Amino acid sequence: MTTVAKNMVDTLVASGVQRVYGIPGDSLNGFTDALRGSGIDWVHVRHEEAAAFAAGAEAALTGELAVCVGSCGPGNLHLINGLFDAQRSGVPVLAIAAHIPTSEIGSGYFQETHPQELFRECSVYVEYAASPVQMPRVMRAAMQAAVEKKGVAVVVIPGDVALADALDETATAVRASRPRIIPSDDELAQAARLLDEAKRVTILAGAGTEGAHAELIALADTLGAPIVHTLRSKHLVEHDNPFDVGMTGLLGFASGYKAMESCDTLLMLGTDFPYQPFLPEKAKVIQVDIRGERLGRRAHLALGLVGDVRETLLGLQPLLRRHDDRGHLEEALAHYAKTRTKLDDLATPRKGDQPLHPQYVARLIDEIASDDAVFIPDVGSPVIWAARYLTMNGRRRVIGSFIHGSMANALPQAVGVAASHPGRQVVAMSGDGGVAMLLGELLTFTQNKLPVKIVVFNNASLNFVELEMKAAGFVTSATDLENPSLAAIAEAAGLKAFRVERSKDLRKALEEAFAYDGPAFVDVVTERQELTIPPSVKLEQAKGFALYALRTLLSGRGDELLDLTRANLRQVF
Repeated sequence: MTTVAKNMVDTLVASGVQRVYGIPGDSLNGFTDALRGSGIDWVHVRHEEAAAFAAGAEAALTGELAVCVGSCGPGNLHLINGLFDAQRSGVPVLAIAAHIPTSEIGSGYFQETHPQELFRECSVYVEYAASPVQMPRVMRAAMQAAVEKKGVAVVVIPGDVALADALDETATAVRASRPRIIPSDDELAQAARLLDEAKRVTILAGAGTEGAHAELIALADTLGAPIVHTLRSKHLVEHDNPFDVGMTGLLGFASGYKAMESCDTLLMLGTDFPYQPFLPEKAKVIQVDIRGERLGRRAHLALGLVGDVRETLLGLQPLLRRHDDRGHLEEALAHYAKTRTKLDDLATPRKGDQPLHPQYVARLIDEIASDDAVFIPDVGSPVIWAARYLTMNGRRRVIGSFIHGSMANALPQAVGVAASHPGRQVVAMSGDGGVAMLLGELLTFTQNKLPVKIVVFNNASLNFVELEMKAAGFVTSATDLENPSLAAIAEAAGLKAFRVERSKDLRKALEEAFAYDGPAFVDVVTERQELTIPPSVKLEQAKGFALYALRTLLSGRGDELLDLTRANLRQVF
């Protein structure tokens, strides 16, 4: 007789699922046993949070449903942070949350929680299967919700229910539909009218432009519009794009900010860009998004359109007149060229044993990595260096915790990418704080034979937090990290490890690590006091840095200011 757990696995197989991420536990025994011989790989991680991040990363790259599991109580609670990231990133993930025995629910039993309540905020669907009679309907409904709503679905199931005989053995294939969604003719005509009347159009292109590169370039050419991209759309927009003027936002640089600030009409395509201070105050805003609830969340709109970006642009393009005045575009491109030169000038080696400039580390990663590499930067300063120094070509990808903003995302997301894309180079750009937080996942790479390349920006601090403190006028405190040799730890975990303390040694270490047939770890000592200048320095930030300097001097830490000055003189002069 088929068990409920076996029917769940059969449904996953029918739907094309190829792997499950998790840690076993007694409440999961029925499910893990059913996986044996199914053809689905069990990817054993060292922390359930990593399982959820790994599944989210797989879903982000494939666009298909990915699966993670957690045993009852603490096991599935550990999934929550990674599931929040997947939910906010809009990728389809199914989480199977095992529960305590049905007869013990409500008794205060060992490891008892109420997972259907705990997961509600980070999911598009969560349901508790209290009886075999509910299955496989609940399983199908969860999977359908995940792929259609592009989010997390959670099935909560007690171990005894999973082991019970299935009353219905049907295993239905669940696949995402591919609808065409386009605004009405009247709405497209209104958009065309607003754009035709505009003198200085700037396009802000987000992750929703995936699959619309050619249409986006054609639109920019028609409108004479510079294209600003977000971090999530860097790999989609930046390559083969004569209209690209870089990023804006907290991690961006001046040219992207200026192109938006100087426009009279901003066209937002497939982006829910969250940083309102970086949006133009006086421009008319037209927004296109496939999710109508996102329209107008960040700015007052002249027009909001619900539609797939590619389909919308195909419908809009024939209605537009060509803008012959290219003044706005030429100004933006010239500013971008100057900004790009200044950024590249910062990516230089240092003499002797001075800590390396992180910009130089990022530049060499970009030069040495393969043409189809997947880069995964940790939240914090590694994201900034990835945004500013990685070159996209249409084959490379950059993913990360760009909306949820969780520390320690790089290692577990690298697990998911490497497991689902064997043969493709995966580069985790980690911070020392991020590596330390989920250090056990180094063992996941060796146990599962995943040849991930990890480059650690080791500045012995929670560096981005320090920058935020300085900008707000606080003396930095509680941000020191007293690290042992991270390379030695990685070597003990079975990785090929390198320690780099001099600029002259970096290229050789990276080349050897990236060429190694297995997981490799490069621990690079980087400059702690490197400043990451935002694209627009607000008066409050300038005041904050001045206040930080005064407070630091008064607290007897004037040497920190000298280090800060020495490290960043080249950014001033």
